[in-house]
Amino acid sequence: MEFRHLVSFLAIADEVHFGRAARRLNLTQPSLSQHLARLEREVGVQLVARNSREVRLTPAGQAFRGEAKRILELKRRTLEITRDTAAGRAGRINIGFNLPAGHRILPPTLARLHASHPGVEPRLWERRTGPQIKSLLSGELDVGFIFGLPPTSSLQSREVLRVRILAVVGEHHEWAGRAQVPFGDLERQPCLLFHRTQCPAFYDTMSRSADRAGIRLRVVAEVDDPGASALLVTTRPVVGFASRERALGIAGARAVPLVDPVPSVPVHVVWRPPRTRLVETLLDSLENAAADLGHDLAVTAGENTDRLAEEHRSDVSMTAR
Repeated sequence: MEFRHLVSFLAIADEVHFGRAARRLNLTQPSLSQHLARLEREVGVQLVARNSREVRLTPAGQAFRGEAKRILELKRRTLEITRDTAAGRAGRINIGFNLPAGHRILPPTLARLHASHPGVEPRLWERRTGPQIKSLLSGELDVGFIFGLPPTSSLQSREVLRVRILAVVGEHHEWAGRAQVPFGDLERQPCLLFHRTQCPAFYDTMSRSADRAGIRLRVVAEVDDPGASALLVTTRPVVGFASRERALGIAGARAVPLVDPVPSVPVHVVWRPPRTRLVETLLDSLENAAADLGHDLAVTAGENTDRLAEEHRSDVSMTAR
């Protein structure tokens, strides 16, 4: 069934006159009659009855008219969606992210994306770096926001944020009321980490910071599940490590800034080359969102320690009330 035959049939149905329908479509009457004859042969029933005095739709033609309109509208919409997707104006984009990106990067980016490209549908998954890398390589994710550089040249990235790593302790821990702690003091504390494959950049940052402080971290457990880690930190005398967003989301926990050195880790936006139009659209929205905020998205390693300490004291005070 050819679309042009449906167009011709609908013109006849609207005009109930072959001459007017032909002129509307810029066709000759014989060509229009041929389109109708071919359509009726394919359908297997008469759709239009005509004689020297009138043209009218048969009952089958009346039923077919509505379906023909729906078919042509579906064709129009299909072409529109396909072209918009190819141009990055519409379609579904799968985005993985870590918690800092979910709090600081994605809200303004997705708001900008929706404002400029309402036809783009983001699908979001919060995951650690390791699982995101696997999903990016398999094609399950289109874009990821991970800690550190991707571990393979099969992925491309750029840094969008720098996150300070804080110590996380329970509210009854001896550090709970401290404004900040020298990194070297971790030597005397049992520490909680995760397996390196979950987030190599975060893990390596803590190891390098320990080397700079001249100590070895006393890691008593490696727990990959964030919920389990939070439960252990709040119920045992151990020190965990997290971004500010993660730490302040743990009920019964305190986030304590580390200094001398201050551990920090970059967040990178990552994609598979070559970049699709949808990925280009998301990255453009990311850049525009950063420009709107005056590029004030990052918390860097050199962030003012006094300000963080004041925020920490405020957090402690609010929890105590």
